[in-house]
Amino acid sequence: MTEKVTFELAGGTVSGVWHHPHQGKTYVLLAHGAGGNLHTPGLVHYAEALAARGVGAVRFNFPYAEARRKIPDPPTRLEACFRAVAEEVRSRAAALFLGGRSMGGRIASHLLADGFAAEGLVFLSYPLHPPGQPQRLRAAHLKGISVPMLFLQGSQDAFARMNLLRETVDELPTATLHVLDGADHGLRIKGRPEEEVITELVDVTLAWMQGRKR
Repeated sequence: MTEKVTFELAGGTVSGVWHHPHQGKTYVLLAHGAGGNLHTPGLVHYAEALAARGVGAVRFNFPYAEARRKIPDPPTRLEACFRAVAEEVRSRAAALFLGGRSMGGRIASHLLADGFAAEGLVFLSYPLHPPGQPQRLRAAHLKGISVPMLFLQGSQDAFARMNLLRETVDELPTATLHVLDGADHGLRIKGRPEEEVITELVDVTLAWMQGRKR
């Protein structure tokens, strides 16, 4: 079951969608990437598949996407939005995970590095560095996160050279990496149906959730 909602922020509102499971109150809060919005197809399909398997999901817009602007808000505004939505979602959830696609997952990680309480982090294509600029790593703050982290990453992702990502994950004691062979930054694999890819992502996510405390 889906529920369309509006989340209140300082200075405005943003749209959101809850994907409720048939039972249970574990939810994953999913933010979109820099060039997308809450309707990004891959994000929608992942959320729907999670809810069908018993874990709820919540999608939402950042303010710039709500206003249909292309350029992302400043990081402080993005983090303030994510925090406001996360606090509301947490009030209704028994267990809450944060995450999202690309930039959305990165913003989630900054919240947890700053002390926001959640069960874990789910990254759909973490943007470890800008394309073609592997020297500009976005990883230092990850070392300050103590909760489990799941990296779902394509082997052909221009935002994360695989050798650098593996080195990063190896230095994070709570991190798990799952690589989709041949997938790009959008987690698309040429010649492989999207439904099959989404099923793999959800299978891995649920197995990680069940085993993260081991």
